[in-house]
Amino acid sequence: MSIIKLQDLYFKPYINKEKITTIVKYLAKSVKADLPKDEIPIFVGILNGCFLFAADFIREFNGDCEVSFVKLASYEGTSSSDNVKHLVGINEDLTGRTVIILEDIIDTGATLQEIYNIFKDKNVKQLRVATLFFKPDVFKKELPIDYIGQSIEDKFIVGYGLDYNGLGRNYPEIYQLSTTPKMKNIVLFGPPGAGKGTQAEFLKEMYNLVHISTGDVFRFNIKNKTALGILAKKYMDEGNLVPDEVTINMLKTEVEKNADSNGFIFDGFPRTESQAAALDTFLAEKGEQINGMVALEVPEDILVTRLLERGKTSGRADDTDESKIRNRFNEYNTKTAVLKDYFQAQNKYYGINGVGSIEEITQRITTVFDTL
Repeated sequence: MSIIKLQDLYFKPYINKEKITTIVKYLAKSVKADLPKDEIPIFVGILNGCFLFAADFIREFNGDCEVSFVKLASYEGTSSSDNVKHLVGINEDLTGRTVIILEDIIDTGATLQEIYNIFKDKNVKQLRVATLFFKPDVFKKELPIDYIGQSIEDKFIVGYGLDYNGLGRNYPEIYQLSTTPKMKNIVLFGPPGAGKGTQAEFLKEMYNLVHISTGDVFRFNIKNKTALGILAKKYMDEGNLVPDEVTINMLKTEVEKNADSNGFIFDGFPRTESQAAALDTFLAEKGEQINGMVALEVPEDILVTRLLERGKTSGRADDTDESKIRNRFNEYNTKTAVLKDYFQAQNKYYGINGVGSIEEITQRITTVFDTL
C-alpha cells in the first residue's frame, strides 16, 4: 500500500485488505450465531458506501437471506452533516421480519437516527445494526449498535466503498487522510557502467538529498557490528541471501536517521517487487512516497566497452571478463524488468537516455526530476 491522491488531498494506508476480510468474517459469523436456526433475515445495505462491505458480508453469511438497499446521504467533502437526505427507500413488506442494517461507518449517528426513523413503522420483528467501522469519539446518539467490526479514531477515511467527493470507493483497502508529502524520493537504477554513482552524487548536491546506497549500508552495519550487520553477515557467511526483512530494516534505520531531510536517493534498493512494496508501505506510514524510479538506459554493447576499459585501471576482476560482465547485465535486466512494471503501474517509471556526456545525462535527469 502506498499514498494515494484524490483531487486535492492525500491519503495514507490505514487498514489493509487482509484485516478488512477478517473483520467482515467476524461480523457475518456473529450475526449468523444470533439468528434462530430457520429464520431468513433481510439485510438492508445503506448506499452508497456499504456496497463492497455488503457484497462481501453476504458471501460470508452462511445461510439463506434476502437483500435490499436504502440510499442516504450525509457527507459533504470530508465532513459528516446532520442533514441526512433520504434518496431511495425500501419497498418490501417487512412485517414480522428480522431486518439487519449493514453500514460502512457510523460516526455522529445522524444517519443511524434516520435509519431507525425509516423502520419504526415497518412492523419488523426486530431491527439490528451491523457496522464495519465505528467512531465512538464523535457518536452523539443514544441508539443501539448491535455489531461493530472495528472502532476507529475520528479521522476521515476512504476506500472499500468510502469516498471523498465521489472518488476512492474502488480501492480494496482503507486509507486515512494525511498531510501533503514533503520529501522528494527517487529510486535510482542503472546497469553496471551506466554512471549511476556519478549521477547520484550530482543529484545529492543539487537537491540536498540523502544518498542511500545499499552496498554502503551493508558495509557500515557489518563493519560496526550492529545487530542487523551481525545478522546479515551470518546469512552471508553461510552462503545464503540476506532476507528482505533484514535489508529493509537497515534502510529504515537510515531513513529514520535523516527524518528531516529533503528526500532520499535509493541506490541498489529495491531489487525485488516485494522490497518495492515494503518501501512503499514504510514511506506511506510516514505520509511520504516514492516520487519516481529513474533508470539510466544504455545499450549493452556500449556498457561492455566502458567496463572493459574501466577494468584496465579499476582492479575489479569482474570488469575484465566479458562473459562475467554480460552475466551481470542479465541479472540486472531480470530484476529491473519486474521493478519497471511495478513502477510503471503507478506511472512512476522514468527511463533516461544514459548515452552522452556526464553533463548531458545530468540535464536529462534534472528535467525529469523537476517535474516530480
